[in-house]
Amino acid sequence: MITEVRVLRLYIIGAGVIGRTHAEAANKLSEPIKLRVADTNPIALATFCHQFPEAIGFTDIEKMLNSEAAEDDDIVIVSTPPLAHLDPTKLSLKSGRHVLCEKPLAMNISQAQEMTLLAEKHDRLLGCCSVRFKGMPHMEAVKEVIRSGILGDIYHVTFVNKWERSRSGIEYQPTSRWFLDSTKSGGGVLMDWGPYDFATLNDILNPNVIDINSAWVAKPVTEIDPSDTPFDVETHVGASMTYICGNHPVHVHYERASCAHGEEYVRAEIEGTLGAVRWTPFDSRQPVFRRYDKQGQIVEENVETGPRSEFTIFDNPLLHFYKKVRRLNSHANVNQQVLNNFHCISSLYTAAKKNEKQTINLVQKGVMI
Repeated sequence: MITEVRVLRLYIIGAGVIGRTHAEAANKLSEPIKLRVADTNPIALATFCHQFPEAIGFTDIEKMLNSEAAEDDDIVIVSTPPLAHLDPTKLSLKSGRHVLCEKPLAMNISQAQEMTLLAEKHDRLLGCCSVRFKGMPHMEAVKEVIRSGILGDIYHVTFVNKWERSRSGIEYQPTSRWFLDSTKSGGGVLMDWGPYDFATLNDILNPNVIDINSAWVAKPVTEIDPSDTPFDVETHVGASMTYICGNHPVHVHYERASCAHGEEYVRAEIEGTLGAVRWTPFDSRQPVFRRYDKQGQIVEENVETGPRSEFTIFDNPLLHFYKKVRRLNSHANVNQQVLNNFHCISSLYTAAKKNEKQTINLVQKGVMI
């Protein structure tokens, strides 16, 4: 009896650094890959195909998608800048293929809704790469501490990632000036890092309603701010939120900065009536600490996190999505979950602009997402 070998067909739209990163991740999956790539830039396409000679290259997205009939488990990865997420995603979903889109999912909430509705219409999965940090051992350890009940009633969360100088398009990837132009990026540090933040917070706290009570955005000025390119995006953002988990309110202080004149610090801490847990969300090399009272004194101890995975944060988006497509246990966010997480970002911008409270209901068709 001959057993048929399963082969995953992967279509990458955008042959730049991120596209090549996903191709490298594909080589770590547990089955052979047939790789196709499309990019209108001939230099980027040639560079990609030189690094991955097994790939079939195209200069036209539609020609790539129409070059062969779709199979049920085909995956398209959209690895273009945010301005170019909507149309390739729509074309790919209409072609009958599942789509994993780079973050942020879209330029605005209306685009995100359009993409999600189209995925549901065609019975396809729409994922987002905002899940890079989901499923990592230290993150799962934090969730286990919460599930165990040893923290008591959780009432407060501090989630701050405040960096002095790490602006995309200036200090980080300085040649990618599109990060600084809201007409191409959709926004600043909230669009850039917010997808990771809310994918993390929503995964850990599992809320059914989020109230953004107040929010603000700012753009601290430096002496090296570029004057030869549009620069109209925020580099510092914050919000006061209430996560309703069941019927229980959890008060969340959120802050994210890629440029600030105040002191740089990172702090993620969940506090309950019987203890607290503290960790570094985006650095799995750092320990997880549990703090609690023992005979009137604070005790701090390390939480066991287990071995680090062979897969990195750059591998995780495709790994999680691939497992979801294969109907395996997965940390992927798809369809309504993706829309919910993006809705948090959109609503924070709205709260800051209008100075009005925003409420996000995360229950869809009677099922908590």
